[in-house]
Amino acid sequence: MRRLIGLGLLLAGLLYPFAVYFGMEHFAPWQFGLLLGSLWLARALLGPRKPGSLWMAVIAIIFCLLLAWFDSPLLLRWYPVLISAFMLGLFGLSLKYGPPMVERLARLREPHLPAKAIVYTRQVTIAWSVFFFCNGLLATALTLWAPLSWWMLYTGLISYGLMGLLFAIEWLIRQRVRGHP
Repeated sequence: MRRLIGLGLLLAGLLYPFAVYFGMEHFAPWQFGLLLGSLWLARALLGPRKPGSLWMAVIAIIFCLLLAWFDSPLLLRWYPVLISAFMLGLFGLSLKYGPPMVERLARLREPHLPAKAIVYTRQVTIAWSVFFFCNGLLATALTLWAPLSWWMLYTGLISYGLMGLLFAIEWLIRQRVRGHP
């Protein structure tokens, strides 16, 4: 059940900009809020207890309740900003309270990382933090000042393309750092 809820939130996050853009003619903002809030509530009640998961769920549920209460189409556009803020919080706070997020992920494959790799994972965590900060700023600007179509294009396609590009660049750099051709 936990995996199903996690998959539901992942799909909702990925498809959200398109659902807002194409679904506004058929659904009210409060309906989006209730559906999204239900997924976050299920995650809070049934999901794994990972660092940050409870506070993220509580903030997301509050956002969804506000969305349902105010029934505002403009409020719908703030969800990608919220997700970027969550990711920035997870990556950024891991730099302060350690270990850095990328180090945690790297240790899942290699429990005993050399000192060089620990320094590298910290730098990659900083790069992801900067990315999520910039992504959140751009999503905020588009939310406030751009037409809905631009917002949907960036939050639904371009931002994911940029994430993929950052993953690819980091993978290439990692291969060089490890000494693989």
